[in-house]
Amino acid sequence: MTRKTYAALLRGINVSGHRKVPMAELRALLGELGHTGVRTHLNSGNAVFRTESTASEEVLALDLRAAMEKHFGFPVDCVVRDHTYLRTVAQTCPFPAAELEGKQLHATFSSGPLDPARYAALDQASYLPEEFRLGDRVLYLYAPDGLGRSKLGEALSRPALHKDLTVTTRNWNTVVKLVELTQ
Repeated sequence: MTRKTYAALLRGINVSGHRKVPMAELRALLGELGHTGVRTHLNSGNAVFRTESTASEEVLALDLRAAMEKHFGFPVDCVVRDHTYLRTVAQTCPFPAAELEGKQLHATFSSGPLDPARYAALDQASYLPEEFRLGDRVLYLYAPDGLGRSKLGEALSRPALHKDLTVTTRNWNTVVKLVELTQ
């Protein structure tokens, strides 16, 4: 059986002391689920693991979510993606990633397809120089002053835009690192 490497991107943990998930416990939990080679990156919910499971990315995410709720007492939404997908996200970035600082470019990973109709009401011109583009289950955001000051980022984070989807955002430095770690 072939081992495949994935990244689990957890949403909304370890922010301002809330929903604390120690990375050592996350690594142990992934090991208990039968995954190997488990590593974490930063303290914001990025885990890499190998598995022989033939389960879909969606099932792997649901299994991890259930295990985390049982272990920590609260649900943690996550998106699971394999190396090939992450590499493609990096290679098909519509912005000049190599010319930008990591804090200027972000990828919002989605559990499902992003329908352009969801974003049609956003007047992109009013947010310039900030811009976004849609890809395969990813939204690329260029925010030259960083996400914390981004008016477009704020507009794009409205829950109504992502109804029925799990989304989680990573800066470009983290995207590049996850490509490397899942190789």
